[in-house]
Amino acid sequence: MNQPKNKSNNWLLVFSVVALAVAPLIFLKNAEFTGADGKAQEVIQEIHPQYKPWFNPIIEIESSEVQSLLFAVQAAMGAGVIGYVIGLYKGRSESKIKQNLEVRSQELE
Repeated sequence: MNQPKNKSNNWLLVFSVVALAVAPLIFLKNAEFTGADGKAQEVIQEIHPQYKPWFNPIIEIESSEVQSLLFAVQAAMGAGVIGYVIGLYKGRSESKIKQNLEVRSQELE
């Protein structure tokens, strides 16, 4: 129905995502990008040096590559679940619209 507008919107979204990903690398040169866990540990040590964690991790993963892999897998699974739910609701909505149109067309006959 509205193909040219949808294509331009899609390209605008792609450009926006790329710009958001590249902008910090351009404007924050020589910045140290670290994870939130490390920053949180530093702040906790500053505020309360005697703090002891409530529990220890079940598995200690030393390799940063494996940690990155697990984080990426977790993010992919979350994106899959979110995509599934969005698709499910969109399908239900389209099904209801189709049923309503069929009922109305039958009423008009």
